[in-house]
Amino acid sequence: MSGTAKSLAWDDFRLIKAIAEARALPAAATLIGLNHSTVFRRLGQIEDGLGVKLFERHRSGYVPTPAGEEMIQLAERLDSDITALTRKLAGQEIKPAGELRVTTNDTLLVDLLTPVFAAFLRQCPDIRLDVLLSNQALNLSKRDADVAIRATDQPPETLVGRRAARIAWALYGLASRFPAEAATDVAALRNESWVSLGDQFAGLKAVRYLQDNVSPERIVYKVNTVLGLAEAIEAGIGIGFVPCFIADTKPALVRLAAPDSGFAADLWLLTHPDLRHSPRVRLFLDFMAAEIGKMKPLIEGARPLQARGG
Repeated sequence: MSGTAKSLAWDDFRLIKAIAEARALPAAATLIGLNHSTVFRRLGQIEDGLGVKLFERHRSGYVPTPAGEEMIQLAERLDSDITALTRKLAGQEIKPAGELRVTTNDTLLVDLLTPVFAAFLRQCPDIRLDVLLSNQALNLSKRDADVAIRATDQPPETLVGRRAARIAWALYGLASRFPAEAATDVAALRNESWVSLGDQFAGLKAVRYLQDNVSPERIVYKVNTVLGLAEAIEAGIGIGFVPCFIADTKPALVRLAAPDSGFAADLWLLTHPDLRHSPRVRLFLDFMAAEIGKMKPLIEGARPLQARGG
């Protein structure tokens, strides 16, 4: 194999790696943007050039031979090295220009970040934002994104960044149904109808509180995004815990109790260590930190519980 390795190109390694991951030629073709017949022909050319079979075809799909395994391992090392080099070069750019990929979740984007992104683009017209919505952490090591904006108390150890604020949660209901002027005892509301995030969010303290303190039959509405909580309360479905930066901007909603510090979560601005000195990334992180800092009273639920008139 070593005598013919000089004839191999990176695209050959990509093709072999794709076949190994997909175990089928049509799926591999989709991964690398080719058609099935081209992948079949190129695999044959690579095997002929090397003089060895790289895959055996079984009912379960394409299974790599020992020679194929060796080439796949090399392809993975090359891919990792190329990704690392790309990150380092991106971190050495001179002018803050080009595309910046930012991942966050739908709630933060819709209720907090979009106006801030708009202001950033006005100030930095040479930068383009590619915003990726995901409630799962994308792989910044693989350049799935350059910056992650996340609500978490445990940011990944592989990333660096800064804590921009602490997101407060409080209990809300319809102002028309709760006209009392003082804070309400949460325990006295257990027989109300409640709205909540779904059980898949049991890692959130507010969700666990309801599971532990409110009868399941009283939780009449569950939704799998924070975006839907305030809307459900506005629609009169029930009461529930909502981030203050969402609910405090809705006139129809009122706090039924002060924010519970035990439900709060940190808001982080994160990037990969290789990218933190990139002018684009540094400029974006500095801008976001400053703008989010201005919104801290809203995000952290700093306003006092307001009187509620009937």
